[in-house]
Amino acid sequence: MQLRCFDEHCGTTLALHDPALACPACGGLLEVDVAATSVDAQALKKLWSERRSSRDPRDISGVWRYREFLPDYAASEVVTLGEGNTPLVRGHKTAAWAGVRDLQFKHLGWNPTGCFKDLGMTVGMTEAVHTGAKVVACASTGNTAASLAAYAARAGVTGRVYLPAGQVSLNKLAQALDFGAEVVEVEGSFDDALNTLLEKTGEGIYFLNSINPFRIEGQKTTMFELMDQLDWKAPDYLVVPGGNLGNSAAFSKAFDELLRYGFIDRAPRMIVVQAAGANPFAQLWRDGAEELTPVSEPETVATAIRIGNPRSWKKSLRGVRATGGQVLDVTDDEIAEAKAVIGRDGIGCEPASAATLAGLRKLRASGAVIEDASVVAILTGHVLKDTNFIIKAHQREEAHAHS
Repeated sequence: MQLRCFDEHCGTTLALHDPALACPACGGLLEVDVAATSVDAQALKKLWSERRSSRDPRDISGVWRYREFLPDYAASEVVTLGEGNTPLVRGHKTAAWAGVRDLQFKHLGWNPTGCFKDLGMTVGMTEAVHTGAKVVACASTGNTAASLAAYAARAGVTGRVYLPAGQVSLNKLAQALDFGAEVVEVEGSFDDALNTLLEKTGEGIYFLNSINPFRIEGQKTTMFELMDQLDWKAPDYLVVPGGNLGNSAAFSKAFDELLRYGFIDRAPRMIVVQAAGANPFAQLWRDGAEELTPVSEPETVATAIRIGNPRSWKKSLRGVRATGGQVLDVTDDEIAEAKAVIGRDGIGCEPASAATLAGLRKLRASGAVIEDASVVAILTGHVLKDTNFIIKAHQREEAHAHS
């Protein structure tokens, strides 16, 4: 394995453990090049299934179980909390509300810290340990901070999180504090926090946002596990919330590898849903543009996707185009309504996750998705990630009922 520049016109390659955050030739994002010479897909499917009965911590993890498609580390280096192994939950009220018959949720909020970030963090933190890092850091809207803090604690390194002041759910901030992270509040948005951190990466800090290619490697295993759960038969559609676009970038890479090595015969159409107040990717898609125009002051109640300048947009766009998918946005009111329906279905999620259901309903209403389509929607965070949102929503409902 090696690192390579994502830009196909560049083609620069680096050693796998090179510390560069971007391509030294063109400044583009890097990715891990699996480049396997030969793969026996059927044998690996059987092996991955057998590992579920193993007591090896790597096999218990729903990420490291698929380690043939991950960078190779000594077992003693792997930093794991048993992440992955998240369920597929069938939608009942949610399916009826969206207007489809076959809807399942891949609920990544059932990870150790209640969020999908753990899937990337286990690989990113393992790489940090492998390279001898003593301080790891990220900018975050809250979820990455909680995950980094937990995995840094497990690894025995210092975790430092840069957060936009006053814009992070207290539930997520509490997690980061509980796991012992150093918290740095930055005035402005997530993008300001990220820029502040990027200015410090030459100060002996290992950077663990999703532009780190090892984070993407962990997150891509969501699709390995999903296809495994579906007996390697892809649904018609995969609906993903869009913030910094690391997940959709990772899923795009997974589909490329799963198709290339014969694990699946087709990929689902990937639909990315953004919040209307933080929608630069949706604007790009609607305009047919080739370059992303950032939103200078992103605003949405779905704080996990309140990002105006997503760094992984090119990787995400590759996946949307390659799978015949699309990008759209939904309003905060639509997100809130969808979140309430998910709750009434006994599932629950944080606000950003509900963008997927809101987007699906919108696509059904326009006829872009047919009623008989099979759909998997990604829920990225646990219902307890933003309890203030829930309390305020119910207070508004009660006030409206008595008015």
